Amino acid sequence: MRISVHVVTGSSRSLVTPPVDADSPYRIHISSKPVDGKANDELIRLLAEHFKVAKSSISVYKGYTSRRKIIDIIR
Repeated sequence: MRISVHVVTGSSRSLVTPPVDADSPYRIHISSKPVDGKANDELIRLLAEHFKVAKSSISVYKGYTSRRKIIDIIR
């Protein structure tokens, strides 16, 4: 499965907001700052919990250094 996400860093708490419609991305709020890949690590951890899969099943397909990312999830 491939999903589109928009990441908001530096939030007071981490949470996943599902898309409003089929064309909009998941909105992901994470508390980590985008330094040394910590934000991407937290993003993967949070998505693994949300979709109930292992962290190794999730990878950033496109947009590793961007707020807008395409994520691959293997079930």
